Order: sequence, then structure tokens, then C-alpha cells
Amino acid sequence: MKHLRFLFLCCLFGVAVTALAQSSHRGHHTDTLSIDGAWHGVLKAGQQQLTISLHIDQSRRHVTMGVLEQGVDSMAVEVTHLSADSIHITVPNLGLLYTARLDSAMLRGTFIQRLFATRLDMQPGEIRFNRPQQPLPPFPYTTEEVRFTNSEADVTLAGTLTWPQNYQPGQRPPVVLMVTGSGAQNRDEEVFHHKPFLVLADHLARHGIASLRYDDRGVGASTGQYATAVVDDFAADAQAGIDYLRHLDAFSHVGILGHSEGGIVAYMLGSRQVPDFIVSLSGPACRIDTMLMTQLNLIARSQGALRDMVKSVEEARKFMLSKSGDSPWLSRFLSLDMAEYVSKTRCPVMALGGERDLNVPVSLNVPALEQRLPPGSHNVIKVYPGLSHLFHHSPTGNPALSATIEETISPEVLSDISTWIHSL
Repeated sequence: MKHLRFLFLCCLFGVAVTALAQSSHRGHHTDTLSIDGAWHGVLKAGQQQLTISLHIDQSRRHVTMGVLEQGVDSMAVEVTHLSADSIHITVPNLGLLYTARLDSAMLRGTFIQRLFATRLDMQPGEIRFNRPQQPLPPFPYTTEEVRFTNSEADVTLAGTLTWPQNYQPGQRPPVVLMVTGSGAQNRDEEVFHHKPFLVLADHLARHGIASLRYDDRGVGASTGQYATAVVDDFAADAQAGIDYLRHLDAFSHVGILGHSEGGIVAYMLGSRQVPDFIVSLSGPACRIDTMLMTQLNLIARSQGALRDMVKSVEEARKFMLSKSGDSPWLSRFLSLDMAEYVSKTRCPVMALGGERDLNVPVSLNVPALEQRLPPGSHNVIKVYPGLSHLFHHSPTGNPALSATIEETISPEVLSDISTWIHSL
């Protein structure tokens, strides 16, 4: 589950403000560099560092902003001034302002958000990412673009069916339907320029397991509206995926691999005996409002807060609802108590968590799993030392660090998943 993106958490958690005077720009020269194109720089705020990017098109008077550590790639901004050597942009609803001038091949400026102000200089060029686990073609297996339909909602989901390496027609490998975490996501569950579901599909195919990953409704090539959907709608979409895979009559077992909210979907369907097995990657098994209270406080502390952000579940609920506007998804999400779904799940379950997961803390989730998951000889509950919510190694678990971490998924997790599925 991705935490809600309040653009600059340093303001949210009350970082002390140092007043800054506008710096002068003596000796200004552009070295013939155009202000057009991509720029990036590091904003320092208390214990946080945020990588800010701009894409500037002077001819169209158009600018977008990105915040790498919060997974924001192209947020629209208002342009109040844009010339060959200077820029002034705002995001009024966030109280954000950035003004800068081109000087010695750099954009030198000041970033302000409400009472917070700091220097922010930017250099030209795109931010480059190193993701060594991301597979590149040619692949030693076959992939197929497919579509399946949730007919009740009139939604068509587009995805990629990946067949195992060395697959021959007539073989019946196990197959996994992958269900993303919260937030509108594509079939690769792409976040922070990581593609965990692509890495998972590649690993599974190389180990004899098929998979189907798909764009969320309203995302990519899938139809429908994401903004008005709630978790029950996502469960109905996943049910349609399971039905599609069963209709192919090509697989020995049809299971669900759900990450975070995708784990909620898996337990919802598990309680109705829909999948043959479940792999839950940080799927909550506790009350969601209690989990969010803990999540808010842990993330705040990891980003420099000196005290808890909320002191009760009710305070957490009010805070989340106040920041979301009229969100049907959040209202439904906050009402969930996963006990009713987990306790009715009879199929084999592999429930995995990261020791440093701040979004779905194992201190809450593991006891809930141990108490509520019905006994089964194949069931596995495992916590991995040093892993975050995204199941890569992280020094603190702070979600903002995920963008700068090169590992996408721990190889141990990948190996455990494929070994367990084959054990069934």
C-alpha cells in the first residue's frame, strides 16, 4: 500500500523554518543553455532529502514537476512567469512556489511551501535509475497480451499472460493472478520506477509457473473508472481474472498473489473459496483503521518527526478523511476488519512481511494472521529481516527511500514464492 502523498511531508511534520532572503544573481550568464527541457535537484528539509524534477516547455508555456521519493512524475503546476532565463511557478492548493533564474548552466532558485523555504538549485538532464533486476528482452519464455471482462461492471481488464520457460501445449503449470496495491497502477505495479510484478513474472516463468498481471481499471489499456472504485470492485475485477484463467483450462492450480491492498483482495476471494492458493505480500489481516494509525506514526518518525502524528484510531480516521476529500475508496477502506475474511480462507496461504514495513507493520499483522488464519499444513507466515513494504532491503523502511534503492525485490523472497507454489 502506498501512503497518501502529501507533497512535502517536511511541512506536515512541522520542520522548523529558516527564513531565506531571495539570493542575488550577479554575474548571470546562460552559457547558451536553454531553459527548455528536463531539470532536477535535491531539496533538503530537516532529515529529508527530496529529488525534485521539472520539465519545461517555453513555447507552450507548460511546466510539470516530479517528486522522485513520493512517486510523483508529472504534477501540473501554474506558470506565472517563464522566459528564456527565468521561471516562476506555483501549486496554489499545496501552498507551493518555486522561482529560479538560469545562471552558469544551473537553475538557481528558492522553493517555498507555506511557512517552509529553502534554496533549490537544479541541473539539466533527466534523473537516471538503475534497476538491475528488471528483465530485458529477448525473454526465454512466451508472453501474450490478453483481455478479460468484469461483465457486471462493464469493465475490460488488459494484461500480460506469461507462460513458463519451455512450456509446451498440454502441460498444466500452476498460474498466479497478480493484484496490485492501493493507488492506480499498471500491470507491472510500477512505483518509484520499480516494476515488481514484471520482476516476479520473469522469475516465476523461469521456474515453471505462469502468471497474469493486468492494468487496474481505468489505467493503461484497461477500461472503467478508477477514481470511483472501492476495494470490493477490485475484488470483482480479480474474480474475473480467476474466471478467465480457469476458462482457459490450461493450469493445474489457479492462485492469487496480492501485494498490500491486493492481499486484501486475495483474502476477500479466499473467504469465498475462489483461488486455489494465496501468496500475500504484506496483505493486511488486521483492522485497517488501527493499521493506518500505526502507519502514520511510523512513517512520520522515519521522516524526522519527534512525536507521534496521531494519538488514537479516531484521530487517524479524521486525519485521513480530511486529506482525501470525498473518497469512496478511503471510506470503505477504513471500515474494513480483515478478521471476517482471513478467518474464512481455507486454501493454502503464504503470508510474507518485511521487518521494516512501515505501511503494514508486522507487529500488528503477524499476530492477526496467527490468530485468524485457519490451520493448514501448507500455510506459511514469514517475516524477512531488513525488508521494506516493497520487499527490498531498506536501512529504515522509509517509503521515500525506495526511489533510491536499486533492488526491486529480495531474491530470497522470489525463491521462497516459487518453491512454495511448487510444494503445493
